[in-house]
Amino acid sequence: MPGRSLRGIRGKQVIRALIRAGGIERGGKGDHINIKMPNGVLVTLPGKAEVKIGLLKAMLRKAEISEERFLELL
Repeated sequence: MPGRSLRGIRGKQVIRALIRAGGIERGGKGDHINIKMPNGVLVTLPGKAEVKIGLLKAMLRKAEISEERFLELL
């Protein structure tokens, strides 16, 4: 996806991409979802709202997924 940025991505899209990367969806509190990644890290994110870019970049670092790889998974 040339020209695609990390802005304007909703929680459901992030959840789908992390599951495609091998994550397993777990329960969370309220509208938040926990994703257990293959590296053993638990990533928590809002399930419905737009994910802000700082939070998204922090989650990707924690999950050890590059921005390019994440955009491919969307």
